[in-house]
Amino acid sequence: MTTYDDRASLTDLTTTAERVRRSVEGVIEGKPEVVGLSLTVLLAEGHLLIEDVPGVGKTMLAKALARSIDCSVRRIQFTPDLLPSDITGVSVYDQQRREFEFKPGAIFSQIVIGDEINRASPKTQSALLESLEERQVTVDGRSYELPSPFMVVATQNPVEMEGTYPLPEAQRDRFMARVSIGYPSAEAELRMLDTHGEASPLDGIQPVAHAHDVVKLIDAVRGVHVAESVRRYAVDLVGATRTHPDLRLGASPRATLHLLRAAKAAAALGGRAYTLPDDVQALAVPVLAHRLLPTAQAQLNRRTAEQVVADILQRTPVPAVAQQPAGEAFLAQRPGLRRL
Repeated sequence: MTTYDDRASLTDLTTTAERVRRSVEGVIEGKPEVVGLSLTVLLAEGHLLIEDVPGVGKTMLAKALARSIDCSVRRIQFTPDLLPSDITGVSVYDQQRREFEFKPGAIFSQIVIGDEINRASPKTQSALLESLEERQVTVDGRSYELPSPFMVVATQNPVEMEGTYPLPEAQRDRFMARVSIGYPSAEAELRMLDTHGEASPLDGIQPVAHAHDVVKLIDAVRGVHVAESVRRYAVDLVGATRTHPDLRLGASPRATLHLLRAAKAAAALGGRAYTLPDDVQALAVPVLAHRLLPTAQAQLNRRTAEQVVADILQRTPVPAVAQQPAGEAFLAQRPGLRRL
C-alpha cells in the first residue's frame, strides 16, 4: 500500500474538492449529487458520460467543472463530418526540414469536453478509444502521451436519435460513470432565472484549483485502503450482473476496477483513508448501469438497467465492516478521520 501523510493528504483533498464543488454548484443549481459524482470521477482518473434531455445543463456542467480547475480545456463539437484526425491530430510534411511534423488534435488537453458525442460517425468515435483507456494517442505508428490530469466529459441526448450513432458497448465501457442531471426543482429553477437571466454564470468562474494540485489529490486517492471484504463485495456485485436473467450482457472486469477506484475517491472526499461497503453501494448504479444490456423480455417489461442494479444490491450480502490496516492505532494517529 502507498504510504503518505494521511491527514495532510485528506485535508488538502477535502478542502480543494469543496472549493471546486462550490464553484460548480454556483452554476448548476440544486444538483449537489451530480456535482459530487463529477468530482469523484475526476479524482478516480475516470471519464464521465452525461446523458439527458436537451436544456438541462449537460454542457454547462462540463464547462463549469473545467473552468473551476486551472487546466487546459478543449471543447469538441461532435458532428457527422468530424474526422478522427480532428481529434487525435495529424502528421504534416514540413518542406523546409523535409520531415513530417505532428500537429496535436483537440484531445491533447487536460479536460476535454465532447459535446453530443453520439452525433459523430463510428469511425470518429473509435478515435477516442485509445485515449480513454491508455491515455495516449497513436498516429502513424508513433504514440504520444496525453497530459495529466486527463478527463473526458462527454454529453449526449438519449431522446434525439435522428442523425445519431449510438455509442457501442466498447466505448460506453470506457466511461467510468454515467449521470443524468434531470429537471431542477421549482425553487432551483427560480434561482436559475436570477443567476442566468442577465449573463452567463460561466463568465464569473475563476479557477479554484491548479492542475498540479489535482495530480497530488489523485495520488492521495490511490493510497486509500480497500479491505479484502470490500474488494470481494465489488467482485460479487459485478459478477451478479453476468448471471442475472434480465441481462444479456453483464459488466466487464474493467467495471470492477472502475467501481473500486470510484469508491476510493468517494471515501477520500468523505474524509476517510479507507473504503466502506457504503461507498461501493452508492456508486454501483452510475458506474455499472450504462454497461449493461437488458434482455428483450426485460425491455418489454420496462425493466431498466438501473432497476436491475438496484435488485442486485438488495440480493447481494453486504460484508461486515472491514478492519482497517492498523486498527485503533491507525485511527488514533489520524484524528481527522472518521471512526467506524
